[in-house]
Amino acid sequence: MRPLLTGIFILFLLAVSAQDDPIRQLKQQARESTSFIEGLDGKAGGLRGQIDADYAYLEALYLHYHTHPELSFYEIETAKRMAEELRKIGFEVTEKVGGNGVVGILKNGEGPTVLVRADMDALPIVEETGKPYASTVTTRDEAGNTVGVMHACGHDIHMTVWAGAARRLAAMKDKWKGTLAFIGQPAEERSGGANAMLADGLYERFPVPDYGIALHDTPGLPAGKVGYCPGYSLANVDMMDITVYGKGGHGAAPQDTKDPVLLASRMVVALQTIVSREISPLNPAVVTVGSIHGGSKGNIIPDEVKLELTMRSYSDEVRMALIEKIKRVCNGVAMSAGLAEGQYPKYTLREEYTPSVYNDPELTERVRQVFVKDLGAENVEEVPPGMVGEDFARYGRTEEQVPIVLFWLGAADPEAYEAAQRGELSLPSLHSSKFAPLPEPTIKTGVAAMTAAVLELLGE
Repeated sequence: MRPLLTGIFILFLLAVSAQDDPIRQLKQQARESTSFIEGLDGKAGGLRGQIDADYAYLEALYLHYHTHPELSFYEIETAKRMAEELRKIGFEVTEKVGGNGVVGILKNGEGPTVLVRADMDALPIVEETGKPYASTVTTRDEAGNTVGVMHACGHDIHMTVWAGAARRLAAMKDKWKGTLAFIGQPAEERSGGANAMLADGLYERFPVPDYGIALHDTPGLPAGKVGYCPGYSLANVDMMDITVYGKGGHGAAPQDTKDPVLLASRMVVALQTIVSREISPLNPAVVTVGSIHGGSKGNIIPDEVKLELTMRSYSDEVRMALIEKIKRVCNGVAMSAGLAEGQYPKYTLREEYTPSVYNDPELTERVRQVFVKDLGAENVEEVPPGMVGEDFARYGRTEEQVPIVLFWLGAADPEAYEAAQRGELSLPSLHSSKFAPLPEPTIKTGVAAMTAAVLELLGE
């Protein structure tokens, strides 16, 4: 009888001990957590702990990228560092894909292939953030002018998150099966980098992805939050140059001329009727004339005037309609002035066309659910589509029709963001000389979100 009572007493003490052990309690709470990341010490808590431990390294990496920006097509040292970050964690790395592009492949058994892309280029802007780590880099542009160089669009954040997610995933190979294709892309700002990498055999030389994913930081969300937008998220971006011809002469004898300044002015006004009267209000579109140049002196009517304009749309049908209608409207103005067809305007559609980003709805929903589970519903917001462009779209525009998703990473100081919401201040936008993302917790949130998304797509 006594041995039985002794055994019961020992079991009782063990049970009480387990209840009083705070570490054991925390582990039990973590096991009961709703977070989806399984098999770690406390699920998401384990991943978060690993990201926290990695942060000093990632912060130093961010500062390196921020203080060493390089312009589009000149990301030579940046690409080398990107390649180095992947090699030392076991990726098979190929450099100089499509110019300065970097491709890192990490295979881990049979399973899907996920492409994770970060853009590398900076902008010709003199930084005015006042940060102690502000860029002081200058260079000469293609015209020979000395310009400042700044990561004013947050590509330094993108590259840091990319490296952080790669580090986590390489250390978690027991949690996923498949292939990682980490892409360091040049020249996003010039809309040529994705095209160059694809033209250099990205989908022929390397595994074709089953999914493509990227992020973009934004001052439109506070740090610690992410945003998603199913379907059309970013716009087709076209730039067109129009040369308006006329017949020059003396400003005091306009009757002997065909004034291209007046014709160009009429065209600028007439073009505004395309969106308001010829495109369905259910199909967003923009036609903006941003530059008009002509003439040399107030009393001389010139022979020609140059217009520069941008068009924005989502669907390819609306895009082609805008191009056709712009030509028709401007030709009509020229005809109404009595110009012969040979004197109709000349239209040049620039090559740096950026296609619209279409976030695959099913893929977006999978990623959204993961974000809600991992970050909390209060930190995940649906955001409206925008009219800016991003050539990440091209990875989903090939014959392989890879489903893609680009999500937004909040980068604004939360206090400043709230003040801006109250109308007390204006936050610097992307491409502003004063744009300064808040590194912490932006980087940690980005790494957690990207890692979680990839684990969802490759998880066993």
